[in-house]
Amino acid sequence: MTKVIKFGVIGCGLMGREFASAAARWLHLENPKVRPEIVAVCDTNVALMDWFSSNIASVAQQTTNYKELLENDEIDAIYCALPHVLHDQIYPEILEAGKHLLGEKPFGIDRTANSRIQAAIDAHPELFVRCSSEMPFYPGAQKVIDLVRDGDMGEIIEVEAAFLHSSDLNPDKAINWKRMVDVNGAYGSMGDLGMHVLHVPLRLGWKPTRVSAALVNRFRTRPDGKGNIVPCETWDNATITGHVEDAGGGFPLVMKTWRIAPGESNTWSLRVLGTKKSAYFTTKNPRQWQWMSYDGGKQVWQVEDLGFDTLFPTITGNIFEFGFPDALQQMWASFLDEMSGGDANGFHCVTPDEAADHHAILTAAQKAGSEHCVVEVDYGAPHEAF
Repeated sequence: MTKVIKFGVIGCGLMGREFASAAARWLHLENPKVRPEIVAVCDTNVALMDWFSSNIASVAQQTTNYKELLENDEIDAIYCALPHVLHDQIYPEILEAGKHLLGEKPFGIDRTANSRIQAAIDAHPELFVRCSSEMPFYPGAQKVIDLVRDGDMGEIIEVEAAFLHSSDLNPDKAINWKRMVDVNGAYGSMGDLGMHVLHVPLRLGWKPTRVSAALVNRFRTRPDGKGNIVPCETWDNATITGHVEDAGGGFPLVMKTWRIAPGESNTWSLRVLGTKKSAYFTTKNPRQWQWMSYDGGKQVWQVEDLGFDTLFPTITGNIFEFGFPDALQQMWASFLDEMSGGDANGFHCVTPDEAADHHAILTAAQKAGSEHCVVEVDYGAPHEAF
């Protein structure tokens, strides 16, 4: 019999609705051991909550006060999708209420905020906590990851992970919270997109010891939607170059988080170059991955169409194409499987420790880019002070 985990959703915007869609399509998965059921929602925008109650019969509670939702004993777990500035306030309260948590990245507006969250997690070891990051669940990304894990890449030459948007290319686009330092944080695009590019490198053990960064704030003002021009102080684009130590002297890890990338919509990519094998995947070609084997002869990239070859099996025929809603559902399947005692089919969601490491890297990159220098990454545990 399928186990049911009852969820409350705090934040009913874009990603909250995506979770609702994934939960509504749970029959898409083949013989799942566990499934989510959304029973309560919270948002300050009543219209957003009305969408949930109109479309999801299991929603029995809607409230503009998240504390009321946390008092609901029926709820087992919370999905929290709120602006970065609220993470270190609400994530600990969720844990204090005894609820399991999948929280949106970056798990705190900055490293100090993340430390407060980490301290709350340490205080509740009985609760299951993970951070959202869905893009590595694409079949092509999993192929690259598997190739690296097989251990036959030779010496690593370079790794590049990127997440590219063109969403802020228009200078007349009204400013939103992701472009406000007091809500998004000083990381700018790094805070918004950094976990996406660091999930796989951190999972594979590629932790840079030092970083440099080119940070770009191309449009320093934007309209506020009310007839005024206001400061736009966050970084539009970040290109971070880290050095990862290994037995051969190390290699560069290049991380790109760009909100101004002409021609790009929502492109995630991962490239690993080795002396024996190389691999590449991009969501621009979601059904394909590329790899190359080199043994001293010709250097020829091979391309394979994957179709619907997923981490968690589905009813969809293999010939069909995988997309973002599918990656999101695979992430949720991984979360629920691990939460219920499974092994997440070999690839779990971002752990709190990985979220803390990503803050260490972004903090160093922020300093490196602002001061035009190379900065050592401190992977210490500042939350011990809390």
